[in-house]
Amino acid sequence: MGTGMTRESLVDRHLGFVQALREAGLPVSLAEGLDAAGALTLIDLADRNTLREAYAATLVKRPSYRPGFDVLFDLWFPPVVSGSYGTGAGERPDGGVDLEHAEVPELRDRLADLLAGDPDDPAFREFARAMVERFGRVQASAGRQSWFSFAVLRALSPETLTARLLDRMLAERGGLPEKIARQQISRNITRFQDEVATDVRRRIAEESGVEKIARSTVKPPIDRIDFLRVTKAELAQLRREVYPLARRLATRLTMRNKLGRRGRLDFRRTVRASLSTGGVPLTTRLRPRRPHKPELVVLCDASDSVSTFSHFTLLLTFALREQFTKVRAFAFVDTVDEITTMFAPGADVIDAITRMSQDADITRFGRTDYGNVFERFAERYADAVGPKTSLLILGDARSNYQAPALDTLKRLAGRARHAYWLNPEPRAQWDTGDSVATGYGSVVPMYECRNVAQLAEFIETLD
Repeated sequence: MGTGMTRESLVDRHLGFVQALREAGLPVSLAEGLDAAGALTLIDLADRNTLREAYAATLVKRPSYRPGFDVLFDLWFPPVVSGSYGTGAGERPDGGVDLEHAEVPELRDRLADLLAGDPDDPAFREFARAMVERFGRVQASAGRQSWFSFAVLRALSPETLTARLLDRMLAERGGLPEKIARQQISRNITRFQDEVATDVRRRIAEESGVEKIARSTVKPPIDRIDFLRVTKAELAQLRREVYPLARRLATRLTMRNKLGRRGRLDFRRTVRASLSTGGVPLTTRLRPRRPHKPELVVLCDASDSVSTFSHFTLLLTFALREQFTKVRAFAFVDTVDEITTMFAPGADVIDAITRMSQDADITRFGRTDYGNVFERFAERYADAVGPKTSLLILGDARSNYQAPALDTLKRLAGRARHAYWLNPEPRAQWDTGDSVATGYGSVVPMYECRNVAQLAEFIETLD
């Protein structure tokens, strides 16, 4: 970052950076933004690494937020700007190689030298920038050029250098295990690819505007991705978020089920203690309370409109089996069926979800009908809900203009110890079209639950 940045431009850049983090889904409060601004007064602004870590220390709450943060930092505080290190790559001889005019085999030799060394060497980053400058600008459409990483990586093919690098490292470092050498080579190749991608983004930002490229480049962190838009690959990542949430949910529900802090009278211990006072029970002894493990019933909308949300909630149900005395799971579209046995111990959860869609009797006409679902549930599975049960309903409350069966839901919720409804739609869309959110919410407390972060917030409300 250049040292000639004025106070005004730094303030503007700081505000833009913080706003970009928020738009990318990173939770940054006003107080945290002010803390970051205060940190800038205590550091050397010309030291870019210190600047990065000062921002990270004040704005990044979780390790999963760091990749998106780093991408945005590199866009808003680039290490260089185009032209700041000369007008052409040929003016930056690298290891004796004219990077502008050298043939590709010679450039690959130079890349091999860098991949075998320390990726923190400034020459490593300079080489990546020079290669972007030489190969990265290609025809994007008729009459328009842009910058692309694939063009650089296609020209140099760093992955094909692995065998050469492996032989070289094993020969130079006698006794180095091959597995460790392969891991180091793989890390350095990935680092080179990242450096190329970073410089490509910087150049596009200079031409198109940093705000535009920031919005299109950075994905929200995994706990902020909307359930209704999650991909299969992201769903696999979400599996890692499930088990901590399951433990917390079970703990919260257990706390709510406690009747008090004191246990029942322990008669034997009380009589034994009274012997020291002539048989007068001056001190009573109480039995320690046993933690209550609640039962859980999950009613999950499995219609196409909320399919990815239902997949995640079924992952959660799968994890909850170990935390509750009994878990019974039911899926529905316009009728309802129990799917508990599909999630038996030892079952693969993804296979179970596939079986559910194929084997469970949850569809008659294929259009969600919450009213019919609640009526059928009350007829077939009324015994599932009792005074020890926490009832959890998961769905968007859209019933295709069918009768909502509020009285039936009220009876079911009345039998349960607790009942909650998680809705994956934004609250602003509740009661629009065929949504019966307010009606159902008047019977069972309804919470917006669009992502893992909101699910965690819901769990924290169960005091």
